Amino acid sequence: MNGLSLFKRASRAFDDYPSLAKLIVVCTVSGGGYVAYADANSSNGAHAVAPPVSEIRKKKVVVIGTGWAGTSFLKKLNNPSYDVQVISPRNYFAFTPLLPSVTCGTVEARSIVEPIRSIVRKKSVSVSYCEAECFKIDAENKKVYCRPNPDSSMNGKEEFAVDYDYLVIAMGARPNTFNTPGVVEHCNFLKEVEDAQRIRRSVIDSFEKASLPTLSDEERKRILHFVVVGGGPTGVEFAAELHDFVNDDLVKLYPAAKDFVQITILEAADHILNMFDKRITDFAEKKFHRDGIDVKLGSMVVKVSDKEISTKVRGNGDEITAIPYGMVVWSTGIGTHPVIRSFMQQIGQTNRRALATDEWLRVEGCNSIYALGDCATINQRKVMEDIAAIFKKADKDNSGTLTVKEFQEVIDDICERYPQVELYLKNKKMRDIADLLKMAKGDVAKEAIELNIEEFKKALSEVDSQMKNLPATAQVAAQQGTYLANCFNRMEEVEKNPEGPIRFREEGRHRFRPFRYKHLGQFAPLGGEQTAAQLPGDWVSIGHSSQWLWYSVYASKLVSWRTRALVITDWTRRFVFGRDSSRI
Repeated sequence: MNGLSLFKRASRAFDDYPSLAKLIVVCTVSGGGYVAYADANSSNGAHAVAPPVSEIRKKKVVVIGTGWAGTSFLKKLNNPSYDVQVISPRNYFAFTPLLPSVTCGTVEARSIVEPIRSIVRKKSVSVSYCEAECFKIDAENKKVYCRPNPDSSMNGKEEFAVDYDYLVIAMGARPNTFNTPGVVEHCNFLKEVEDAQRIRRSVIDSFEKASLPTLSDEERKRILHFVVVGGGPTGVEFAAELHDFVNDDLVKLYPAAKDFVQITILEAADHILNMFDKRITDFAEKKFHRDGIDVKLGSMVVKVSDKEISTKVRGNGDEITAIPYGMVVWSTGIGTHPVIRSFMQQIGQTNRRALATDEWLRVEGCNSIYALGDCATINQRKVMEDIAAIFKKADKDNSGTLTVKEFQEVIDDICERYPQVELYLKNKKMRDIADLLKMAKGDVAKEAIELNIEEFKKALSEVDSQMKNLPATAQVAAQQGTYLANCFNRMEEVEKNPEGPIRFREEGRHRFRPFRYKHLGQFAPLGGEQTAAQLPGDWVSIGHSSQWLWYSVYASKLVSWRTRALVITDWTRRFVFGRDSSRI
């Protein structure tokens, strides 16, 4: 009974003194135990009751797309205060750099894909997936309208809407046909796993057709003419893979077809692999010439029919040349997705190739919508647009002139907000900002430099010439997804403690540091177990050693241990047994 009386007195104490922060009372009754716990925190004498966790509304984040950008975002997002809904017509992530290898059986299609549900299964964040395609974005009402995957039994008729607090658009882009007649009807693209499988079947079909006894030699030559339109990394790698497939494997199975096979690359520019170092470009063109791959430079495709591709060669007047072919792979860059084009018209971003975002990947004019990957481009602010605000912010004593000391106090924020400033100094081989100001002022000692607004404009007048758009690559998309996830993970933290650069037009600081792309290098497999590598620091490597570097880097970048094991197994199988030439 004494124990029970003690419990009653303790209970009365909690009622009489709610300011007690925490109290634990342990009572023993007949050898048993009882624990009482109170957490009172009320300034007005009333009991404070925290709402159940389930009643706290989570922010709804809708992610459109399961490519490099969307999957990187999902993998790195770890803040449980979000409820994430993923919408995509494909329920997997595909390692697209290995698509050319899939076209020729070097790697199997299943080896480079990972189900999106497997990727997010063990995350602490609530993530759900819906296999559907988004056909409309309503920014005003914060809704996205979707329909089931067209391949499903519903035939896309059951449309539905999804609300969001934040929208992450990462749906990629479509192949750019430049409205060339016949491309959609007669050409193969190489953007998806299904495209690679279709090309693989077409290659085998071409050899089987060419082996029929009823065909003439001229018809065999046409059927076994493989044309690649576009001399970028994808087109070049496919041509190299196809050359190895034909010479290492298919000629053994189709010996009579060897003399009829021809591979042609049509490139409208003066060189293939224009985004690479000239040393790589020259090596690739010479190697392809030795291998018998015909590279036609300055050739613009104007029309594609079911058996001929018409080209116009630059500098040859308006003369049109018709080239017979058996299969065409179209790889000429990316175009705007219809949904993105419609959304851009809705928000007033007309006459653009992709959605314009600020340096924080936020769509311009839409505070709660972010866009990343191939469907978006960062609209880097120009220094000259903010030159007056920068000058005013730096001129702390309001003297109307700017000293080197005053400018150096804000130079870190300027370089972070406008990266073209740092790049300009680097390219001009200037040690610091004082050299730039001295150039505008003339023969004056650095410590004595004082610039008015016009002289300051003159000093920075050429800085914006260093601005460049980021390339539409998997590397860029993956880094953007990781960056945005880190922003979402720390959203509440930086609201209280902003970590970004100074706001030159307003007070305070930006919440986050702007996105900065870090180039980690690029590869161009050229066939024959030779790869060209261009790495940071102007380091170029070409040959067999670079091929092994390519193997190791790509294996490490695969999304799971399962896909790593499968791809390495495929490479090993190819070394031992060759590529599979079955039509499946």
